[in-house]
Amino acid sequence: MSARPVKHSVTLRGHRTSISLEDEFWREFRQIAHDLDVPINALVAQIDAERGMEAGLASAIRVYVLRTLKDRLPKSE
Repeated sequence: MSARPVKHSVTLRGHRTSISLEDEFWREFRQIAHDLDVPINALVAQIDAERGMEAGLASAIRVYVLRTLKDRLPKSE
């Protein structure tokens, strides 16, 4: 397992950009997009539109992945 972020290219608002994410986050992010039947670029655009300007895009994606995975966990009573 590598904790080093790896650059991944996406298209955002018609422009190519790179996002540095750890492999584990990128795999989960791709799986979430697949489960939602949404192209990865569309999901990136959604997260970008909803994030505050104080958060970087890579950080916003990590938080999105974390929250999505957490929401999928069984709720304890």
